Amino acid sequence: MPSAFVLLNTELGSEDAIVRDLKNLEGVREVFQVYGVYDIIAKVESDTMDKVKETITWKLRKLTGVKSTLTMIVME
Repeated sequence: MPSAFVLLNTELGSEDAIVRDLKNLEGVREVFQVYGVYDIIAKVESDTMDKVKETITWKLRKLTGVKSTLTMIVME
C-alpha cells in the first residue's frame, strides 16, 4: 500500500491541536508527537500514491499551525 512518513514543524503551542486534526484526516494512519528537530510524525497511507500526495499537499500541509514538513515516501 502506498505510504509516506511526514515530519512536521509546528508553531509553539499548537502541537496538541494539530495532532487532533491529523487523527481526523482521511488517510492518516498514525500520529506521534516527538521531541527533537521535528514536533510531529504522521504516517499517511492510501490505495494510490496520488491520493497520498493529495492528502499531504492539500490537507496535512494546510493545517493551521504547520510551519514546515519533510515527506519521506516509503519504497515498496
